[in-house]
Amino acid sequence: MVEVWTHAAPVPHAIAAEARLAEAQGWDGLGVPDSQNRAGDAYVALAMAATVTERIGLATAVTNSITRMAATTAAAIASVDRIAEGRAVLGIGRGDSAVADLGRAPARVERFETYLRHLQTYLRGEAVPFDELEVPATRPVDALHLADAAPESRIQWLAGARKVPVEVAVSGPRMFRVAALHADRLMFALGADAERIAWGIGIARSAREAAGLDPDGVAFGAYVNCVCHPEIEVARDLVRGGLATFARFSVMHGNVQGPASGETEGTLKAMHSVYDMRKHTRGDSRQARMLSPEFIDRFAVVGPPDHCVEKLRALAGLGLDKLFLATNFTLRDETGLEAIALAAKEVLPALRVA
Repeated sequence: MVEVWTHAAPVPHAIAAEARLAEAQGWDGLGVPDSQNRAGDAYVALAMAATVTERIGLATAVTNSITRMAATTAAAIASVDRIAEGRAVLGIGRGDSAVADLGRAPARVERFETYLRHLQTYLRGEAVPFDELEVPATRPVDALHLADAAPESRIQWLAGARKVPVEVAVSGPRMFRVAALHADRLMFALGADAERIAWGIGIARSAREAAGLDPDGVAFGAYVNCVCHPEIEVARDLVRGGLATFARFSVMHGNVQGPASGETEGTLKAMHSVYDMRKHTRGDSRQARMLSPEFIDRFAVVGPPDHCVEKLRALAGLGLDKLFLATNFTLRDETGLEAIALAAKEVLPALRVA
C-alpha cells in the first residue's frame, strides 16, 4: 500500500494545529521544510507535532547538507524520533532556499555524497573518522594537548537505538546514483510524469546493480504537486506556486534533466531564466504565472477526485511506495484548505484500496 503524505510550514504557533488536522484527516505523514531564513526551525516544529499526534510520520521535507553538520542533523532527527516514538523520517537534498538565502548554491554532488554517508553512519550509532570531517575555522583537538580524547566522532546516545530512515530528494542522474547507494528511499522531484519517474527508477536500479547491490534494496517515492478541486482552472491556479518551485529542480543549472517534449523543455528553460527566489513557492510569482495549462496538467495532478486518483494510481504502479502530495503550503485561504480537505476525503481512501 502506498503511503500518502502532506506538508505544512514549520511555524511555531501554528504547527500543532496543522499536525492535529493532518492526523485527523488521515494522512500518513506530515513534512516540514527546513529553510531557516523563511520559517521557524524544522526540528522544533516536528518535536511539537510529535507531542500532539500519535500515528502520523513526521519528516523534514527537506533539509540540506550545508546549514548543519551531519552529526547535528542526525542528533536533531533522532531526538524527534525519540519524542515521536519511532515516527520520524529524515528528508534531505542538496539545498535550495535555505542555502540561497545564505548567498550559496546547492551542495556539490560529491560533497553531498560524503555528507550522506556520514549521516547514515551517525544514525546507525557508528563512528566517523576525524580526518573525514570538514569542520571550518577550527584547529584539530590535538592542539589542546588533552590527556585523552575520543579517537573518532560518534553519537554515543544512539547506540542500539532505532535508525531513522533517510530519504533523498533527487532530480538528476548523478543524484539518482548517489541516493541509490546510500539512501533508504529516493524521493523523485520530477513532476507527475510517468515517463520521467520511470527514467529515474531505471537509473537508480542500474546503479545498485553496478555496485553489486540488490536493486530491490532501496525504496522509491515522489513529490507530486497535487490540488484536488472540481473546477480545473481553480486547481491549476492553486498549484502554480508549488509547481514552479518543484519544476525548477529539473532545470536548476540551466540544463533540462530527463525526458521532456520540446514544449516542456522550452518552458523549463524559460522558467530558469526568470525565477525569482524572493517569491519562492508563491502563485503570484513570474515563474508561476508563466506555466501553461498543458504544462501544469503534465507536471502536476490537478482536477476532480476521480482524475487525481487515476493519475496517482498510475504513478504508484511504477513502483513507488510513497507519494508526497505537495501543494503550495503558503496558500492557506478558504479555497486552498477546501482542496486539501477534498483530497483527504476522496483521494486518500481510494489510493489505500488500489
